[in-house]
Amino acid sequence: MMVNTKKQKTIKVTLVKSLIGTKQSHRATVRGLGLRKLNSFSILADTPETRGMIHKVDYLIKCD
Repeated sequence: MMVNTKKQKTIKVTLVKSLIGTKQSHRATVRGLGLRKLNSFSILADTPETRGMIHKVDYLIKCD
């Protein structure tokens, strides 16, 4: 039995701008990324789905 030990790439996403005055769908996207308050961060898998969410709200977040 072989175990796949490939290291999965990750992205660190930080909320740097307030959600006040943004579209409801953008708020939901930020919430889906696991971000709640300003300067909160989340470490996510680097997938096309995650990249699409990041691209949608790129003016609110910072990626490392």
